[in-house]
Amino acid sequence: MSAPFPFAAIVGQEEMKQALLMAAVDPLLGGVLVFGDRGTGKSTAVRALAALLPKIELREGCRYNCQPDKPVDICPACTGDKPPRVRTEPAPVIDLPLGATEDRVCGALDLERALVSGEKAFEPGLLARANRGFLYIDEVNLLEDHLVDLLLDVAASGVNLVEREGLSVRHPARFVLIGSGNPEEGELRPQLLDRFGLSVDVASPDTLKERVEVVRRREAYERDRDGFVRAWSRKDAAVRRKVAKAQAMLDQVETPDAVLELAANICLRLGVDGLRGELTLMRAARARAALAGRNEVTKVDLVAIAPMALRHRLRRDPLDEAGSAVRVERAVGEVANGAAGHA
Repeated sequence: MSAPFPFAAIVGQEEMKQALLMAAVDPLLGGVLVFGDRGTGKSTAVRALAALLPKIELREGCRYNCQPDKPVDICPACTGDKPPRVRTEPAPVIDLPLGATEDRVCGALDLERALVSGEKAFEPGLLARANRGFLYIDEVNLLEDHLVDLLLDVAASGVNLVEREGLSVRHPARFVLIGSGNPEEGELRPQLLDRFGLSVDVASPDTLKERVEVVRRREAYERDRDGFVRAWSRKDAAVRRKVAKAQAMLDQVETPDAVLELAANICLRLGVDGLRGELTLMRAARARAALAGRNEVTKVDLVAIAPMALRHRLRRDPLDEAGSAVRVERAVGEVANGAAGHA
């Protein structure tokens, strides 16, 4: 398998890259939704991120990516009498194809073992493989409704429950959901849209210099993939170390009350339903501060990530023709300046 395009070599698209890195630092953010035109590097960035993620520890022979200190009772590797052998592997990044069946996603009866030995055994699906990693859905707005409902249940609980053919299996399925799509091909269901922590819009480069650089780097990658990856390996390694350091210090990052009050005021001004907006603002701001190597969140962190945390949570306002990002930025400015009015 050829090496993916280096993350550090992606030209522009700073908001998308920042959102993906923050999701890698804090999985509780809820994932990233990337909407934009074809050919803007959405899939390239996701696959490049996978190569940057720090490795995870898991038990030898485990098919559920179990943490060594948190065994799963249905996993033979976790429930054996012998002391577990621990190995490290890259964090899983699993593609969920649009045409996938429910059995392939959730898991099902192992037909081969049932036919050969008459034994009822569970064959894990994509959700089991994605546990403690990333689940990537390209063209997520075209995903079939029954799979959307399934993902909503699992994303809310962190547990996949399968009951069929006399089997009743429950296993952990905590993953960062990453979706990409073209808005011209259809909208995303509101229930699934709200499950994404961050939402970013990407567009084709609008300067001659950037467009030329994109073509130059892509052509160099296609001509000699291994050589191109080696040339960017030091910069990719620097990003990898930055993510690992941020993950390690995330729990020590403090959020002052003034920042929390600003987050709540912004959500009130925008009329955001529920409290998921404030929680996402807080978590994203903490991840941004950790990536910068700081142990305290500032108002600058909050202002920087507010559009990507809130643009997809706004109610439609037929009297306001401004885009969602503009409405968020306007509300942030009004709240920060103490101005009256509504976004």
